[in-house]
Amino acid sequence: MDAEILSESNASVQRTLAIIKPEALPYADEIEEKIKEDGYTIAQKRVVTLTGEQVTQFYSEQYDSPGFPKLMAHMSSGPIIVLCLSKNNAVDDWNTLIGPANVSEARHLFPACLRAKYGDQSEDTFNGLHGSENEETAEKEIRFFFPEMILEPLLTGEAVTDYLAESVNPTLLEGLAQLCKVKPADPVVWLADWLLMNNPNKPRTDEIITPIPT
Repeated sequence: MDAEILSESNASVQRTLAIIKPEALPYADEIEEKIKEDGYTIAQKRVVTLTGEQVTQFYSEQYDSPGFPKLMAHMSSGPIIVLCLSKNNAVDDWNTLIGPANVSEARHLFPACLRAKYGDQSEDTFNGLHGSENEETAEKEIRFFFPEMILEPLLTGEAVTDYLAESVNPTLLEGLAQLCKVKPADPVVWLADWLLMNNPNKPRTDEIITPIPT
């Protein structure tokens, strides 16, 4: 049991890209609830309608496949919801949750998976959901839809403890000690103000700058 907990705590937190495609859009709220129930954090969310050119850029590796014209027409036919998801082992877990790309195969082999439930039962390639194939692809796809997002590795385990001990705890604990002494009516606002005033990283000026007379 202890070994399992240790192994889980050391697992790397990953990000992956999920897309709720046009055929699954009516079930978006239900799908997002299932995502949260499975332990994911929705780090970013965007509703977009892709142009044919954008579909071609995103699915560039499938450009020469016979089914690409149908894919391009479908993915640009209406709004989609793009999600950046994060959790331990996010890439593989999300692909397991959504199931096989072919809807008939998903319904036959994994009837509980999301593609079996939300894919278009009359068109096997309209499977309702997208998932990044691997971690490298996930980073590329996240940058495509969220170019402003900083994709630095997420801190886990001992790195989190070290960061908090060095950069957060000293100031926070001092603020909490002062809070207990003062006992203000609104402790949250008081603590927020105290942290702003006593932030060791706030900019400082070494000399007073006298305004130039106008």
